Amino acid sequence: MNDNYFNYFTEIEEHFQRARGTGLFLLSPLDWALIEAWKNSGMPLEAVLRGIDAAFEKWRVRPARARFQMVNSLAYCAQAIAAEAQAIAEGAPKVRKETPPPFSIEDVQAHIGRHAETLRTAGHADLAESLENLPLETLYVDLEQLEQRLTAIEEKMIARARAAASEEALFEARRALDQELKPYRGKMSTEQLAMLERQFLDRKVLESARLPRLSLFYLGL
Repeated sequence: MNDNYFNYFTEIEEHFQRARGTGLFLLSPLDWALIEAWKNSGMPLEAVLRGIDAAFEKWRVRPARARFQMVNSLAYCAQAIAAEAQAIAEGAPKVRKETPPPFSIEDVQAHIGRHAETLRTAGHADLAESLENLPLETLYVDLEQLEQRLTAIEEKMIARARAAASEEALFEARRALDQELKPYRGKMSTEQLAMLERQFLDRKVLESARLPRLSLFYLGL
């Protein structure tokens, strides 16, 4: 288990806030979808943090007249983050040290129990049962395996939510994405944009259906 593995979201959020110099700045739905896209693609946390720093350094050396608009989205840092990921991939592999779990088994049990109840109330009793039947005592010693099991259940939940979403709801979600992403499209590849769209729409359909995120990455959020 590598350092900060399950703190991926909070580490990036806090680092971006520090780099921006505004601790109270709230990330947008686009930002959260982008972080999730990075997480799901295996983007190293180190690459994201270094890329944020590099993007802000480049922004700060620009002439004052070119800095009239503040950096308001992680999407601004996408190119720099991709560059840092490439640099890391081309460098020597780093030894990952083992770290203790970032949360207790009681925290995990509460997380799963709470979301199982939400799923049962929403009419997904089979998914709730799948959650409750997870052998937590065994899986707690291998949280990455537990995360994989939770992801499998979550993917079924997302597929159902998408199938149940109206065309109008999906259209509005795509329009919201286009509006937020428009200033940053030139900073992302076609592959990155496709992945981001999927994550953004998944988040929107789950929010509309009032369904939870099962991943342990959301345990502390």
